[in-house]
Amino acid sequence: MAKMLTEQDVLSDTSGEYMTPEHLDFFKRKLLQMKEELINNATQTSQHLQEQEATPDPADRATLEEEYALELRTRDRERKLLQKIEQAINRIDNGEYGYCEDTGEPIGLGRLIARPTATLSIEAQERRERLKKQYAD
Repeated sequence: MAKMLTEQDVLSDTSGEYMTPEHLDFFKRKLLQMKEELINNATQTSQHLQEQEATPDPADRATLEEEYALELRTRDRERKLLQKIEQAINRIDNGEYGYCEDTGEPIGLGRLIARPTATLSIEAQERRERLKKQYAD
C-alpha cells in the first residue's frame, strides 16, 4: 500500500517526478476535505438562518439582515469554490490534474498545495491578468 503523503512530504519531494499516484491521492484527499468543510458550513448557515427569530427593534433587524446578507455572500463564494473543487476532482480522475489548461505545462506542487483548484500555471495566470488589465484600460 502506498504511503499517504503529507503536505510537507509533497513539498520536500526530491524525486523529480510530477503527479505521481501518491501526489494525486494527496490532492484528492485535500480537495475532498475542502468539499466536506464547505458542505458543513452551508448546513450550519441554513440551520442558523432558520433558527433566527424576528426582533421588533428596527436597528437590531437591520443589523441581523446585514449579517445574513454577508453570510449568504460568503456561502455563494463557497458554492462557486465547491464547483471548482468538483472540477479538480474530475481532472484527477481523468488524469489531467496538475497541468496548465493554457500551456499543458506542470502547474507545480507548491502552487497546487496553496490553491488545489488551480488550473493555470503562475505564468499563464499572470499573462491572463495582464491581458485582462489591457482590455479593461
